Amino acid sequence: MEPLSIDSVVIEHHEMHAAPGSPPSEAIMIEQPKMKGRQRLLNGIHRMGSSPSLVSLGRPRSHSLRSGGKASMSCVSLASPGSPYGYSFGSSYSSELSNGFSTAPTSVANSPPGSPFWDERARLRMKTPDIPSSVALPSARRPLTRDGIEADNDYFSRPVQKKVQKRPNFNFWGEMPTEIRMHILRYLEPRQIVCCSRVSKSWHAMCFDGQLWSDLDTSKFYRDISANALVNIITSAGPFVKDLNLRGCVQLREHWNKDGFLDACQNLENFSLQGCRIDRASIHCFLLQNSRLVHVNLSGLAGATNAAMKIIATHCPKVEVLNISWCNNIDNRGMKKVVEGCPKLRDLRAGEVRGWDDVELMAELFKRNTLERLELKNCDSLNDDALAALAEGVDEEVDILTDRPIVPPRKLKHLNLTRCRSITDVGVNALVHNVPFLEGLQVSKCGGLTDDALMSLLPTMPVLTHLDIEEIDGLTNEVLKTLAESPCAPHLKHLCISYCETLGDVGMLPVLKACTRLASLEMDNTRISDLVLTEAASGLRNRNRAARGLASSERPSVGLRIEAYDCANVTWTGVREVLSRNAEIIRPSSRSASKVATYPREIIKLKCFHNWQPTVEEHTKRVLRGDFAAAARLERKWADWMMLNEEAGVGGAGARRRRRRAREAQLMHADEEEGGAGVAGGVGRRRRARSGPGSCVVM
Repeated sequence: MEPLSIDSVVIEHHEMHAAPGSPPSEAIMIEQPKMKGRQRLLNGIHRMGSSPSLVSLGRPRSHSLRSGGKASMSCVSLASPGSPYGYSFGSSYSSELSNGFSTAPTSVANSPPGSPFWDERARLRMKTPDIPSSVALPSARRPLTRDGIEADNDYFSRPVQKKVQKRPNFNFWGEMPTEIRMHILRYLEPRQIVCCSRVSKSWHAMCFDGQLWSDLDTSKFYRDISANALVNIITSAGPFVKDLNLRGCVQLREHWNKDGFLDACQNLENFSLQGCRIDRASIHCFLLQNSRLVHVNLSGLAGATNAAMKIIATHCPKVEVLNISWCNNIDNRGMKKVVEGCPKLRDLRAGEVRGWDDVELMAELFKRNTLERLELKNCDSLNDDALAALAEGVDEEVDILTDRPIVPPRKLKHLNLTRCRSITDVGVNALVHNVPFLEGLQVSKCGGLTDDALMSLLPTMPVLTHLDIEEIDGLTNEVLKTLAESPCAPHLKHLCISYCETLGDVGMLPVLKACTRLASLEMDNTRISDLVLTEAASGLRNRNRAARGLASSERPSVGLRIEAYDCANVTWTGVREVLSRNAEIIRPSSRSASKVATYPREIIKLKCFHNWQPTVEEHTKRVLRGDFAAAARLERKWADWMMLNEEAGVGGAGARRRRRRAREAQLMHADEEEGGAGVAGGVGRRRRARSGPGSCVVM
């Protein structure tokens, strides 16, 4: 009889008193479903009860499964259906070495004697058909889990799968913390933040939150923002604003006293009103309400007066930077109050301010000795006595040996005396040995200076990096030679000698050789020639050799800016030398250790004659983007065009140059011996001898 399923059980009951040879009783077929993990484990424990090894453990009898009859149950076998009295194959207790036979005893004699659970008259046998292991069962016969998923393995090896419940109606931006939203909006430009405020009311409140406007700089968009929007930003930000730059906001002319604009900002630290149209009362209100000001910029304001300086001195003692350039209503009286009331003042910019000839004011600055930057551009009132009082004080002790006052060195780092026409060598000599920390010196257009003052001052400034001596007619090349020999030569980065018409190659060549870190060189309207440009290109080439090699992803950068326009001795040959060096690729030689070509890391950006400037700029663009081949082609074609242009002229300079080159070529062969090899007929001729020093000038 064919079984109904894989796991079928046939229970056969044999009567103990039946006559021998009687036919077996009717078999009862029961279909048993596949047991799960817990049931399967319990069933295995129950089956172990028939093993003789458990008899000696003294295990108590199980009363939960006690049967009333005297039937006996043998071990469960997984053998193929056969004779009910034959061997049981494929049992769950069988091993690989048992050849398919059950290792557990299945006879009635091995059962525990007198067990009510096991009856000798009954025997349980599993009927399992022979199905190859390679044949998969149909899906209809496979067991399923509680979730309706096919279970390939048992309960313990099956991974636990958890269902993730999605949050309904999740608003990512709305549920984000406020601090993160503010941090994201800080990456936007102020104009973009104002545009985002139009999205909704919540966005409007968020975009005008004071946390976003703690630093408000309108110098980049002051022309594109309306006065109402700017007032709305400042009034909304309120006490959060610390840095307020309203440079050039002329649209606020009639809005200073509206909507509490002046009362909104009371925690300012950096404040700039340069170029604004503001009245005197509004300036005073700003200064009175902000006692924490550190940086104040009032340059160019007609409403800034000595009264404003008095308010700064009394209510703003923390001021360190003050810019009052081009404030015509401020003079030495207001400046004296600021110097006395602001002990931390270190940066003072007062160009075109009257009253700098006041020796008492300069003596007060000398006593403070806190200034690091002093800009007195276009201050014609500044004279030698006031400058000497700033550097040496008044009535100080004098050293007998050097005949100089014994004073501590000044802390000045930048001194701008441009167009202070009353300054002469006497005032500049007062700075000698008194400004050892000076990094920038600007004395351009001071016509009273000569070589003596600068030659005495330059060796006493070892950290000088910026020097501007533009348009000083009394200077000669000796000043440049002294500069090349000074301790500051290795540190010099910017040099301006424009309109010094007496300076030329004799002074500039030593400077270029000594100053190896030059980054800016202004030499327009001087007597320099192509030799200076060639030396500058050679020096930059040496700098590139000492620097690290240029990687494939990197591009050259501008290392030196030269202005050499309106120089009569500069020709296109010198300009071509600069262009050629900019695009030069140094090929490795057989002796060099490196086998990789070296590309220029830094180049020269040249400003020359206006007709040549478009070609120079195009060549520089090609080099900066790394297209050296295109730059070399442009330089070569431009040189050919310049040579053809010179040869094209019939008269004038072109004809003179052509005749001069012809004479030079003829002089090269003037000393040839007579010979007949190259002469027709074999008769040689001697060329006319060259004219000596005492010959006729015309010939």
